[in-house]
Amino acid sequence: MKYFPLVALLLLIGNVGQAQVTLIDSFVHGGIMRTYRLYIPAVYNGTSSVPIVLNLHGYTSNGMQQEIYGDFRPIADTANFIIAHPDGSFDGNNNRFWNAFGAASPDDKGFLSALLDTIIANYNINQNRIYATGMSNGGYMSYLLACSMSERIAAIASVTGTMTQAMKTNCLPSHPMPVMVMHGTADPVVPYVGNASGIPIDSVITYWVGRNHCNATPIFTAVPNLVLADGCTAEHYLFQGGDLGSTVEFYKILGGGHTWPGAPIAVGVTNMDISGSAEIWRFFSKYSLDHLASGLQNTFGFEIRPFFVYPNPSPKNCSVYFPGSEKKRITIFNEVGQCIQSVQTTKASFSFEVSNSGIYFIRVMTEDQVQTQKIIIE
Repeated sequence: MKYFPLVALLLLIGNVGQAQVTLIDSFVHGGIMRTYRLYIPAVYNGTSSVPIVLNLHGYTSNGMQQEIYGDFRPIADTANFIIAHPDGSFDGNNNRFWNAFGAASPDDKGFLSALLDTIIANYNINQNRIYATGMSNGGYMSYLLACSMSERIAAIASVTGTMTQAMKTNCLPSHPMPVMVMHGTADPVVPYVGNASGIPIDSVITYWVGRNHCNATPIFTAVPNLVLADGCTAEHYLFQGGDLGSTVEFYKILGGGHTWPGAPIAVGVTNMDISGSAEIWRFFSKYSLDHLASGLQNTFGFEIRPFFVYPNPSPKNCSVYFPGSEKKRITIFNEVGQCIQSVQTTKASFSFEVSNSGIYFIRVMTEDQVQTQKIIIE
């Protein structure tokens, strides 16, 4: 798909031959015309692959407002990454939203996946460095992508969003998922203590710390109170030691409202001691899908060697490839934990077939490591 933008905003930089470009475009997905904005920094030249950040707006907002409010553009101008600001679809009250609550439609996850495909077809994207963040309802959607589209997402960050209980119950990331959370203790829209629409923020932190097997005791830092007039302070909690180098970071905004830290527009009690966008990019920039699957060290000091399952999704038969000739046990479980097949082998590859469609988990165990991946059988 080539770009035929409705609007192309060119912002010239002095003494530089290129310029930042904001593109507005659309395509039909699931019978709905879906629109989005794409920010291309001036430093992008297409010769090397660059990361991409999905920056998702909150309920009643839109991509243009999120581009301004949760602004990553000055950071992208120097760090060289592309930012996508998609628009949610309209609900019955004519408000834009993201379907992060389990409704049958619209297919927002499919739309965002198709959007990534569209951008990848037109730009040189590093597909190991795709990240998702969002405000409020966009934060909910970021968690959903972490849970159900982890094969494409390297890390996520949520600002004033949370998870539903159903999302948490059905969350099946295929790799350790680095997560950053920013939330105000006085948030009147998505309460810190939770409500019928979302679980408490402390429960979100506990879930991802446990999921990634991080150290339960965080490194605590009181963020310097640089702006006394903002009416709130911030605390930083860093949970380290997770699988394959994953971490969970939490900015707890004491007295903060339903706002993006460091936003250019204060629409409530907004913490100005940190820049939410700068902290999120700092966090994202540490993670890559290939590094989350390989090349790091486990807690015993052995190199983690990845195994690969292909194709995935698969039409009831697929192969496991594990580099090396050491003895390994390959075990296949269904989604309720029942062992379907188990084999011990020294071969680098093993093929298997299952009779029923569904979600399965493949575990490869050697003397020095245990790894598990999810596969979908169609």
